[in-house]
Amino acid sequence: MNIKKVGNVILAVKDIDKSIEFYHEIIGLPIKNQRRSWVDLGLSGSLLSLHPASLTAQHIGSSIENGITIGFLVGDVESAVKELKEKGVTIYRDIIEKDAGKNAVILDPDDYLISLFEPIFEDKDQQTSGYHGFTPA
Repeated sequence: MNIKKVGNVILAVKDIDKSIEFYHEIIGLPIKNQRRSWVDLGLSGSLLSLHPASLTAQHIGSSIENGITIGFLVGDVESAVKELKEKGVTIYRDIIEKDAGKNAVILDPDDYLISLFEPIFEDKDQQTSGYHGFTPA
């Protein structure tokens, strides 16, 4: 096996239109590709892909202990949280400071956790610099 990088993170969503509105219009991710039952968001690097969830399967994966958290790097977490509050987005955990930077956690329409991380290390584009992921703990 020769894995080169993460290609995309795929979320099964209850209402694809509501999720497109959240990720594209509220969060600001550009739409790269869109089909009736699949949407790729982002332009370069890993993509966030949305597809309709099963109507019969149980929705799981939105807990801190064993679920999925999507991490976004932001330039200013305080202004990001303020803007998202004004847009009616649920703040799961307000801003806390860690050794590597500031972090807040919001919820998407399907209750997936979204971590907003403002790094304090020099290379603002690197993901973690030894920080233990985007864990909201």
